[in-house]
Amino acid sequence: QVQLVESGGGLVQPGGSLRLSCRASISIFSINRMTWYRQAPGKQREWVALITSDGGTNYADPVKGRFTISRDIAKNTVYLEMNSLKPEDTAVYSCKARYRKDNHDYWGQGTQVTVSS
Repeated sequence: QVQLVESGGGLVQPGGSLRLSCRASISIFSINRMTWYRQAPGKQREWVALITSDGGTNYADPVKGRFTISRDIAKNTVYLEMNSLKPEDTAVYSCKARYRKDNHDYWGQGTQVTVSS
């Protein structure tokens, strides 16, 4: 089984930045893909960014050019650097890991990001 712990959320003004972290209980090399999702109040969950086991990345259109996903293999951690934040980025952000061993998806508990003046 895989445990994921997110951190780094908070309140930020429009135009500001935050860096979210998702730390896994196992080596990132044991994870096929890690994906950040977000869910705003009253809306469906949407994917934001992903990073594959070989380091490839992809982004949803609303965040392209503003968000960057990266990883620190030694720390078993994936990051989401968020710049030029907008009020519409307000949501609970969660990370998901696809574990190679059992091909199951594991989720973290989520971290709240609020963009407001």
